[in-house]
This record gives sequence, C-alpha cells and structure tokens, in this order.
Amino acid sequence: MYTGKHGRVLGIVLAGGKGERLMPLTKYRAKPAVYFAAKYRIIDFALSNLINSGIYSVYVLVQFKSQSLNEHIERGWQFGGAMRGRDFFVTLVPAQMWSGEHWFQGTADAVYQALHMITRYRADRVCIFAADHIYKMDVDQMLSWHMAQHADVTIAANVVPVSEASEFGCINTDKNGRIIGFMEKPKNPPEIPGKPGFSYVSMGNYIFERKVLEEALDDDAMQETSHDFGRDIIPKLVNHGMRVYAYDFSTNVLPHPNADTELIHQWRTDKPYWRDVGTLQAYWKAHMELIGHESEMTLYNPMWPIRTVSFGDPPTYCYPDSGHDCSINRVMLSEGSRVFGATVTSSVLARNCLIQSGSVVEESIIGHDVVIGHNCRIKKAIIDGCNIIPDGTVIGEDPEQDAKNYYVDPKSGLVVMGVPKELYLTGSDNLEEAQSWDSMG
Repeated sequence: MYTGKHGRVLGIVLAGGKGERLMPLTKYRAKPAVYFAAKYRIIDFALSNLINSGIYSVYVLVQFKSQSLNEHIERGWQFGGAMRGRDFFVTLVPAQMWSGEHWFQGTADAVYQALHMITRYRADRVCIFAADHIYKMDVDQMLSWHMAQHADVTIAANVVPVSEASEFGCINTDKNGRIIGFMEKPKNPPEIPGKPGFSYVSMGNYIFERKVLEEALDDDAMQETSHDFGRDIIPKLVNHGMRVYAYDFSTNVLPHPNADTELIHQWRTDKPYWRDVGTLQAYWKAHMELIGHESEMTLYNPMWPIRTVSFGDPPTYCYPDSGHDCSINRVMLSEGSRVFGATVTSSVLARNCLIQSGSVVEESIIGHDVVIGHNCRIKKAIIDGCNIIPDGTVIGEDPEQDAKNYYVDPKSGLVVMGVPKELYLTGSDNLEEAQSWDSMG
C-alpha cells in the first residue's frame, strides 16, 4: 500500500461539465475533452498537475458526451505493466447512481456518487480538482500548506483585482488565511488582508480530510440543495467552525532545471498559471497569449511536462509552393502539420492540418486534420478538427456573410466551425479512432 509524506492521497478530477458557453466546440464532446494548444486537451493540465505532484491514484468523474474523453484517457493516461494496481491508476468513473437513478446533480453529488471508492481506497485526504481550466500548479505544496494549518479543508485561491473578482466565487479570510466567508459572485468582493485592491477567488480545487468529506457529503445528500461544493458544502463548513483555509496560488513555485544549465532564462520565468477558458473569447485569448514570446505559461519546462496522448505523426513541414513563398510567424505547430506556400501568423495549428498555397491565416486556431484550400483568407477563426475549407474561402472579413455560413460568437465576433457531424457516427472526435470503426466517426 503506497503512502507518501502526506499520507494516502487520492485525486478526483471533475470532468463531467457540459461547457455550453464553448458551443459549438462542445456540441459533441465534454468541455474537458476540448483541444488546447495544438496537441493537448483541457483535461491534460489537471492530470499532469496531479501526476507531476506525485499523486498517482486518480478517479476521473465523467458524464456528458464523454466518449472522446474516455478514449483519450484510456489511450494515453494508463499506468502499464507492473505499475498498474490499486495505488497507481487513472480510472474513469461515470455516474454510479447508488442513491437513485439520476446523473450528477452538482459537483458535490458527483463525488458523493463515488464516495464508496474513496472509502475503499482508505484515503487520508482527497484532492478534488477541476478538469475544465488551463492551469499549472504543484499540488504537493498545497498539501504541505494544508497539513501545516491542520486544516479540515483547503481551497486553492487565485489572487485577482477586486474589479474582476465578482465573476467568481470569492473567499474572505483572516490574516492567517483561515476562511471566514465564502460567497458566489458578490457585487462587493472582500479584499485580501494586507493586499488592498485584490481578492481571493476560488479555483474550484479542494483538499479535504477524508472523514470531513464523507460527513459533509452524507449531510448534503439529505438536504434540498444544489449539491455544489462552492454554493453549499464550503459555506456550511465555514459557518460550522471547521478549519477551512485558502491556499494562496500565487505562492506556488514550479520546479525548473538547475541554474547552471543554458537556456535557464525561459524556465526560470515558468510560474503558476491559471486561465478560465469557459467562453469562446477566453479560449481564443488564452491561445493568443500562449504564442506570445513573453507568455506567462511555458510548455517547455522539462521538469513540469504537460502530458498527453502521443501519436506516430510525421514532423511538421513548411515549403514554398506554386510561386508563393511560405511565411510563418508567431505560430504554434503540432506534429504532421504542413504549410505549402501560405502565410500563417499568430495562429495555432493542430496535428496533421494542411494549409495550401496562396492562403493567409491570421489569429486563428486550426484543429487536427483540417484542410484549408488554395487562396483562402481566414482571420480570427476557430476551425475544429476534420473540416475541409474549399479554395477561395474568406472567413473573418464580412460579419454578415460569416453569419450566413458559420457560427459567429456575438461577444467576440470570432467565427467558429465545429467538428463535422458525420465524424460522430461512433461518438469519437479522433480521426484514427473513427476510421478503425470503418466510418467517418
């Protein structure tokens, strides 16, 4: 039985979210399964944080449109051979329906339906983390804080300006970090003691002592509530005098290579990162930030890798074609992507996409296996996987014309193309998997 310095720690990843504000990217898949940064999926960040932090026992709670998410976890997140066992696993858990034939009623109910697994694992403490944000953090440091405070519950708290805090669940603490109030999206967010002008907001990541969690979930299951950690569980524990603390996310330090190595400058700037990518505008903006030279997050720190499924794709390839030069600037390219005689700037190209001669792509996110024909002009677009863009197509220049042919996000003006419907005959959003079932799914 594996027991680390913090006792037996179990990870639970909440991956059942619909992600309705990311439509049409979530029309056929759960939000944690949405692709990010050319080759990853959103859930890869939560799982990488746990594994990198030495938490090797993880339940992933799934629900809505989970087929592609299931395939992703089974293909890329399994311990193999002698490592697989009771203490080394990443296991998918659908709604168990122990208390009735219903799906998850809220984040707390999702964990309640898996409570027997937590008890059977004999966890000392449980890390409950969200799978629908892009973030990097060393969970081991949060566990150390939790233990040092003799806390019953610890909440990861991001520091944001007061002017932005009302969009989140806000945390009111005393000068020692103990939570004395928890409120959802208040008009007047409380300031952090000693940090005027800033507030703590909940990241949706929690560490519970197992017995406290069991009692809280059992009690909540008997009440008429929304069965949500932020709305119900945490406020009640605070009001009942439990030791609930905020962990200041800004104090988290990510490891990096030894200071004597070359190229240390880039890794020394690697620091904790958190972005809510719950809207199309936020999703696009996070990508545009990522491709900037001074991006707050790096994917190139070898001591804190973001892990994902690996494919046997060929290298990226760029070449002049048909009298057109090939120009690429501020672009993130994944394996197998090809640019022939096209101009691509400030964009992200996923696996095995092809951009043909004479085309210009700007400030766009191009999904896997997308083919963009000759002489196209595409600007501020999100094109999901497996779409084929005909020669001469223009996207992002005429809002009225775009609205006739595609989905246009009313807040940002972004033009968005979801995955072709026929790809989902098998419920998959992976072309290789679909072809293996002899269909377009």
